[in-house]
This record gives sequence, C-alpha cells and structure tokens, in this order.
Amino acid sequence: MIYDYLVVGHGLAGAILTCFLENSGKTVVVYDVPKSNAASRVAAGLINPVAGKRFAKSWQIDAFLPVATQFYQALEKQYGEQLFFQKPILKLFSTPEEQNTWMGKSADTSWQEYVETTHLHLPPSENVSQELGGLLIKKGGYVALRSFLSLREKDLAARNVLRSQPFDISQLQMVPHGVQYQDVQARKIIFCEGAQGAENPYFNWLPFSLNKGEILDIKVPDFKAEYIYNKAVYVVPLGGEKYRVGATYNWRDLTEEISEESKEELSGKIKEILKKPFDITEQYVGIRPAVRDRKPLIGVHPELSQVAIFNGMGSKGVLMAPLLAQQLIAALEEDKPLWAEANIARYFSLYLASKSNR
Repeated sequence: MIYDYLVVGHGLAGAILTCFLENSGKTVVVYDVPKSNAASRVAAGLINPVAGKRFAKSWQIDAFLPVATQFYQALEKQYGEQLFFQKPILKLFSTPEEQNTWMGKSADTSWQEYVETTHLHLPPSENVSQELGGLLIKKGGYVALRSFLSLREKDLAARNVLRSQPFDISQLQMVPHGVQYQDVQARKIIFCEGAQGAENPYFNWLPFSLNKGEILDIKVPDFKAEYIYNKAVYVVPLGGEKYRVGATYNWRDLTEEISEESKEELSGKIKEILKKPFDITEQYVGIRPAVRDRKPLIGVHPELSQVAIFNGMGSKGVLMAPLLAQQLIAALEEDKPLWAEANIARYFSLYLASKSNR
C-alpha cells in the first residue's frame, strides 16, 4: 500500500493535522514515540484572544477562533467526551499603568467581540487579589490536550496506522512520486516534531528559538473559580479543587528537568493572584518549538516537493493548528497559497545561505 502521507510526530500539531488529513479522505501513517513531558502533553491548552501586557489581539484571532471552536466541538461529538472547556478569562491589572494602557486601547471597536467588560476596580475578595480591576475576556477557554492526544493515539493504533517507534531520518529516501521509509511508501512526508524539528536535517536552517516552560498543578481547597485568571501567569480551573498554573519561559536552559527556581517563581505569582492556600501536586516541564518572529513554520521544502513541515506554533498551537492544517493540506493538494507570515518561504534565504556554507 502507498499511503498519501507519512506524518512524523503526534503532538498537538501532528494530531490535529492527521485529523484533517483523514477527514479529507487521505490515508495516513504516523510515527511517534509518546513522551510524558512533551510540550503538548504538559501545556494547559489555553485559548486567549487577548495576549500580553500590551493587550494585543492574538494574531489572526478572528480567523483562527471559529475554525478551532468548530474543530474541537466536532471532536467531542466524534469521541463522546468533553475536550473543549469554554470559560471567560479575567485578566487582572497588575498596576495603574496597565489600566492606563488598556484604556488607551479600549475605544478600538475591534476589541468588542472579545472583551465583555472593563473593571477599573473590583470589590475586595477573600479569594482573589482583584482590587485593581481587570478585563473580562470572552471566548476564552482550554482544551484537555492529554485526553485529546490519548483518544487520537488509541484511534490510530486500533487502525494500525500508528507506529510507536523512533523515526530514523537517515533511512528516509526520496523516490519517484514520493518517499520511502523502511517498508512504508508515501506520496509525501510531513514533519510535526515540535522542538526536535530544530535538529531535522531537512529543516535545521529554520530559525527555531526553543524555550523551556514549566507549569504546576495545584489543589486549592474551598475555592470554586468563576474564571480562568491571568496576571503574569494563568490559573486554569480543571474541576473540583484542581488548577493548572503556568507558565515559565526559559531560553537559556533547555534541559528537560524541572527546576526549584521555576517552582518558586510560579508559587510567588500564584500568591499574587490567589489569597487562598494551595498545595502543589505536580510540576511539569516541556520544550516549546517557538520561532524567532513568533509565527508558525509551515510549508514545503524549497527543493523537495514531497517534504513538508508543520511546526513552530509555540504556546498558541491549540488556537492556530486547526486553520493552519487546513491551509497546509490545501497547499499540498491544490497548490493554494499559504499565509506569507506562516510560510517557511520567508526564510528561504537562510536555506540558500546554509547550502553555500556546506
């Protein structure tokens, strides 16, 4: 059998891409070795339409959010399990200066779809430090990534199209009309390797800017959160007394080891949000496949039309991957253009430079 696509990697990007490939009638075989600390498995899966201290709308949020929402809701119907938890986000102001920054932007009507209310002051709470007020952001939420990935793995394995073994790229061959890997032949191969993509010999010329993130799971007795809270870190209610808190960003240390420093940093930031005592139940670490310009890396190799990449979404993969997967498939199957900001063609000069240095 000749598959349509060989997909390497089954984190968030690879799992979403294979969903869309199969939904479009393509045959797929996937190679992946699940890692408990892969970035996709430890992330909170947060969707936040308003990002950062400068209150910027998330890039292309108007295009990404409807497609992502439809995709995750369809998955829930397919698997009979809730995966997408829609919950408003209370973005708490840290300082009066942040209040002023927001007020300077709040007249922009493009925000109206995502901001429910602005609170310059909120009443004192015995649970949350909210006296400086904040924004109540609509259309936020999170995706239960571990559950999603587990469901997809079981589905693929049941159909014998998931090979849980390392992919030895030295055995990959370019052949007429596609690629050959051991006993598998496919028309095209797509690499969805996350942080490992920085070492892929076909794409190591791309400007990955990997960073390490750590998060905490905590237990907060006698507290029922109305919102996802955000002030320097997010506090995501997972049900009952369970919450997920994150995340740190570390570009210097890329070891996959949890650190006491990050634990203390996150604990301190939790105390700036919550007034309630909490217990840390788990600490996780993952390496994000971020990019220098903070835009995804999707597209076709400059010289090998049967080799593509779907990567570089950093902490925004939950939001961006569904629409970008559709775009990549349309580019591969119908020769439709990719967004220039996401297309790896923007970095082809780096590829040419890498060739000249060999």
